[in-house]
Amino acid sequence: MTAPRSLVVRLDSAGDVLLAGPAVRAVAAGSSHTTLLCGPQGAPAARLLPGVDQVLVYDAPWVGLEPGRTSREECELLVDALAAGRFDQGVILVSYHQSPLPTALLLALAGVERVAADCEEYPGSLLALRHRRQPGRHEAEAALDLVRAFGHRLPPGDDGSLRVLPPPESTRLTGPEPYVVLHPGAAVASRRWSAARAARAVAALHGAGHRVVVTGSRAEKDLTAEVAGRHGLDLGGATNDLHELAGVLAGARVVVTGNTGPMHLACAVGTPVVCAFAPVVPAGRWRPYRVPHVLLGDQDAACAGSRARACPVAGHPCLDGIGDGELLAAVDSLLTAAPDGGSPVGAEAAGRRDRGADA
Repeated sequence: MTAPRSLVVRLDSAGDVLLAGPAVRAVAAGSSHTTLLCGPQGAPAARLLPGVDQVLVYDAPWVGLEPGRTSREECELLVDALAAGRFDQGVILVSYHQSPLPTALLLALAGVERVAADCEEYPGSLLALRHRRQPGRHEAEAALDLVRAFGHRLPPGDDGSLRVLPPPESTRLTGPEPYVVLHPGAAVASRRWSAARAARAVAALHGAGHRVVVTGSRAEKDLTAEVAGRHGLDLGGATNDLHELAGVLAGARVVVTGNTGPMHLACAVGTPVVCAFAPVVPAGRWRPYRVPHVLLGDQDAACAGSRARACPVAGHPCLDGIGDGELLAAVDSLLTAAPDGGSPVGAEAAGRRDRGADA
C-alpha cells in the first residue's frame, strides 16, 4: 500500500509551530510526502522542522494578534494550492481555545477527504476524525495524541522532544567563553518583563559571575540595547534568522526567557530554560517541553487564565515581582545539577524541584 501524501496545518506563531514538531515527525514517518501549512509568523520555524518536505503559507483571518481581512480571491488561491498538492489526508492542529472548522472547510473545498482535528463543535462532514483532547494537556502532547489517534506514531528511537535542523555554529556572534542567554522580548507585553526589570536581571547575572548574551530581533534592538546595558553582550538584530538564533541558544548554558517562541526554540536545541512565565495562559499547556527547566512567576496572580495581552495589574507583579535571588537560584540549580554536561534536574514552579521534562 502506498504511503499517503499528508498535510499538517498549524497557523499560529513560530512557538506553536515548534510545539507541533513531534506530531509532524510522526505524520512524516508514515507518509510519502508531508506539507506543513502555516501562517507568516510560523513559516521560519516550519522550515526548520525535520520531516517537512514543503511549506505553504497562508495568513488566516481567524488567528494571529492583528489578523487582516480575507477575500474570495485569497481563499481560492489557497484552495487551488491545496488541491494541487493532491493530499490524501490532513491534520489540523489548534490550541485548546481555537476551532479547526474554518480550515477544515477550506481543506474540504480542496478535495482533502480524510481530515482529523481536536474539535469541540459539531463538525458535520468536515472531519473524518473528531478528536477530544485531554483536559490541561500540553500543546505538544495534545498534538501527538491527535495524530496517534489518526494512525501515526513516532518512529523507533524518536523520544518526542522538540527538534529543529542542526543549527549553525555561533561563536562568531557570542565569542568562545561560556554564556547565559537572556531573551527579554515577547509578542505581547503581558508575557515579558519590563525593560527595566530585564536590565536588572542582566546586572544580577553579571554580578554573580555569568557572561550574559541578550538576544532579540531587529525590531527589538532598542529593547536589547537597554536591557544589555554595560553588563551584557547585545545581539539584538545580530542573528539573521531563526536558525542563527537557534545556534546562539544551543551554545548557551541556560536560557532565561518569558513564554515566547525562543523559549520553545531553546527546548528544540536541548538547552535548559529558566522561564519567567506569566499566568495569562496556563503553564501546563505551554511550559518548556522535555528539557530541564525552572518556572518563575506567580501562577495564581489575578491575571491567571485571562489571555490578556497587556498586564491588567499595576506594576506587572507576576513577572516584575520575581526577585534577583530567585532568578540566580534558578540558573544555578540548572548549572550545578549537571557540572559535566549531563541532564540537570529542573523545577516546575518557583521554590520546588522536580523533573523538568513532561511525562
